[in-house]
Amino acid sequence: MTLTVTENDLESLIEQATEGLNVNKETILEQTHKQGAAVDKDHLMKRALENIDEADPDWTFVAARLYLHTLYDQAAVNRGYEVSAQYGNLHQLIAGLTDKGIYSENLLNTYTKQEIDYFGSIIEPERDLLFNYLGLYTLATRYLATDHDKNIYELPQERWMIIAMHLMQEEDPERRSQFVTEAYWALSNLYMTVATPTLTNAGKTHGQLSSCFIDTVDDSLQSIYDSNTDIAKLSKNGGGIGVYMGKVRSRGSSIKGFKGMSSGVVPWIKQLNNTAVSVDQLGTRKGAIAIYLDVWHADIEPFLDLKLNNGDERLRAHDIFTGVCLPDYFMEQVEKRGDWYLFDPHEVRQVMGYSLEDFYDEKQGTGSWRERYLECVRSEELTKRVVPAIDIMKRIMKSQLESGTPFMFYRDEVNRQNNNPHEGMIYCSNLCTEITQNQSPTEFLEELTEADGTIVKKYKPGDYVVCNLSSINLGRAVPEHVLERLISIQVRMLDNVIGINTLPLKQTQMTNQMYRAIGLGTFGWHHLLAKENIRWESEQAVNYADRMYEKIAYLTIKASMELSQEKGSYPAFGGSKWQSGRYFTDKGYTDVKWDELRQDVMKHGIRNGYLMAVAPNSSTSMIAGSTASIDPVFRPFYFEEKKDFKIPFTAPELNHNTYDIYRRSAYILDQRWSVRQNAARQKHIDQSISFNIYVPNTIKASALLGLHLQAWKEGLKTTYYVRSTANDVEECEWCES
Repeated sequence: MTLTVTENDLESLIEQATEGLNVNKETILEQTHKQGAAVDKDHLMKRALENIDEADPDWTFVAARLYLHTLYDQAAVNRGYEVSAQYGNLHQLIAGLTDKGIYSENLLNTYTKQEIDYFGSIIEPERDLLFNYLGLYTLATRYLATDHDKNIYELPQERWMIIAMHLMQEEDPERRSQFVTEAYWALSNLYMTVATPTLTNAGKTHGQLSSCFIDTVDDSLQSIYDSNTDIAKLSKNGGGIGVYMGKVRSRGSSIKGFKGMSSGVVPWIKQLNNTAVSVDQLGTRKGAIAIYLDVWHADIEPFLDLKLNNGDERLRAHDIFTGVCLPDYFMEQVEKRGDWYLFDPHEVRQVMGYSLEDFYDEKQGTGSWRERYLECVRSEELTKRVVPAIDIMKRIMKSQLESGTPFMFYRDEVNRQNNNPHEGMIYCSNLCTEITQNQSPTEFLEELTEADGTIVKKYKPGDYVVCNLSSINLGRAVPEHVLERLISIQVRMLDNVIGINTLPLKQTQMTNQMYRAIGLGTFGWHHLLAKENIRWESEQAVNYADRMYEKIAYLTIKASMELSQEKGSYPAFGGSKWQSGRYFTDKGYTDVKWDELRQDVMKHGIRNGYLMAVAPNSSTSMIAGSTASIDPVFRPFYFEEKKDFKIPFTAPELNHNTYDIYRRSAYILDQRWSVRQNAARQKHIDQSISFNIYVPNTIKASALLGLHLQAWKEGLKTTYYVRSTANDVEECEWCES
């Protein structure tokens, strides 16, 4: 639809689009006058985008407002109301898109027309002005509900309201409207975002709401193929997958007593690679699968080479992501340049009578894992291979500089900090390295034939991890002092995802209900530092991270405890660190406020067995107009490029006050400060954090090794990508050290 603007309307439209913004409206008037008597709104928008730079960042809001006019016009025409109204009738929208099979019938079946009319009356169209152009474009082209021909029907504030209604549908009708109103307040003010699957699918007829899943593959053909099928189902429904394969026997292991018969983990990983490519996510992108393997596994070396660009292609898997599970003892051996022994997990089980991966070091420097590892080293019955630990680490770093992976998973620290050790082990993380929850493989029991000839397969379900995510926009929520109000409604929203979600696997539903795990995270950290005038490379930033995330942790635990009083604790609460109070003593939370909360949790329980996790938030932070996760900005001004757009982008609220905080690019900032910041916040996050390490490609191996050793020593649970760049890198002193 081409929407032209006459000369008479031009000045009025530009006046509206530039009102209250720090731009010279004469610039765009001069540019458009050259076009003749009439221009279309797309042309005006393009002119505004061309004016965006470090000196004039507000042109992004001009472009967004012009784009809003287009969205309003299109929605009005498609829905049949006056263009000047901006927003139409909410009940008519819901009824219309329900008839078209876009919205779920639950919305009309759950809420009365009176309730829906009330929700429509509290929609605040002026909150659309909070979007910059990149945020609005991302929301409009990817997430707003359309008809089957991609015609615009739903507008931004209606997406927020539909999400709020969807997530509160099972609340007590007496209080439901209050919770919908609060959830809409949190979303529409961009104080928070929900996970991408929730943003996409809430209120609609298809798709689930959770971000990702973690599977544990047992050492049997049945388990390997069952896992592949399960992973395909989840990938089809839009979930990212983490897979632990440390239990699968290595190349050359025995099968049914016949030695040297196993082909190891690489062929099965290549099979999952094919699944990732062939089973895409709702037709939008290929599946995303991360495979984790223990660093003592006999196949670790070919595993670390899977994503390299040279070598035997039969031993490569370019479409999956890799992660390596590292015990403390390995890092100690790397640091002292000691030896490292590789074992076949199947042979360890057969000869030693235990699975090495089922243990961890309960204390730093000592524990049951290293005791058993050293038993395996001493055993004369076990086949083993010895390599210098530093050589394994070199292969890890080589792969990271070439492909960004493997991710690092520090298994001892993760399990020492597990909230629910009474119920199991944590073997690996998820696709984005922020989730750490109990895992176990699903076990095939038997195949039965019923009287009518029906064949039934029986399984003992394992803990199949589900990630339910949502994030605080630090750059908006903290300066406006809304954290307490926000986190209260946010935890309720996340908890409700567990009850209303439709997951394709029974074991994911069972695990979800048992732990009721959520992952409340944050984004906009660099944005917040800029607003507070705190330099990234400073002790002040480290201390601020410590204080800020302690406050978030307190409010999150308190909200979950209060929800437990209302709805009951998660089923596995008994015997947990929450129930014993050990969670608080282990963290060193001893002041009066924390002690009162500890007693409240022990008395009243807690609704969610796992609470906090900081995800990457790349898409949702763009929508909210802030910086991604806990990452620094790429640079103050650059072009955000995806396959369907190239849009100019400036750091949020860029001005003469904030420029100095943003000016050093992610690849130039001393990453040792980034590690310290992350260690400060990790103390308060009960799961983990998607923590990227940014380095120039010229970094010395000793400097990258130093970062990994620092991350491990300071108590990080995981690290995500090692992101390196080959060009446009300023002189960088820290990585030459």
